[in-house]
Amino acid sequence: MARGERETLLALQQALSEEQFQSLKYLLEERLPLGVLGPATRPELCSLLLQRFPGQALRLAADLLRQIHRHDLLRLYQLPGAEEEEETPGEKGDAGHSSVPSGCGEDAGCRRLSLPVASSPPSLPPRRLTEKDLIQIAQKLGREWQEVGIGCLGLERSRLEQIREDNPGNVVMQSFEMLREWRRREKQEATAPRLHACLAPASLDPELHDLLQSFQGN
Repeated sequence: MARGERETLLALQQALSEEQFQSLKYLLEERLPLGVLGPATRPELCSLLLQRFPGQALRLAADLLRQIHRHDLLRLYQLPGAEEEEETPGEKGDAGHSSVPSGCGEDAGCRRLSLPVASSPPSLPPRRLTEKDLIQIAQKLGREWQEVGIGCLGLERSRLEQIREDNPGNVVMQSFEMLREWRRREKQEATAPRLHACLAPASLDPELHDLLQSFQGN
């Protein structure tokens, strides 16, 4: 295996925040054994990817980075498919700085990078719910989380049963993992308004509806 491939994988993972790194591992749960994936450090995860996906590790990494919306890293390291990537308005890296190259000229790709005006928040699209948001929501879902997952979120009963077994006796973490599963499926559409609409038919704690409404204003 090429030394450059290993170094690129490690550099990619070091560029991720801890939350993004954990999200990356979560997305790999169907591809790697949980026993080795869960405790893996960033260098150990690099080795796992190189061993399990010889010749395909960088392509897999590129797919995962798209799912956690780190398109800037795809272009920075010229990963497979990077040439097809287009900068999205307001896209930012982990540090919170715009990923627009400082020397960007007047080509078509650069003209699309006009950032939203701070004085007009109504024009901004709803943001994707974070894991911090999800844990707050999970704390208010209660013991009927499985009914909510099946009836409101359209999740598979078998997946919910697996979540319950993986987090025995901890209702909040069970609810949290269910919401993460929903967010993974919905991708960029996993916003507070969408979740609020999904949960509307359920008889839930009024404080939960207030919480979701507060997220819509962020």
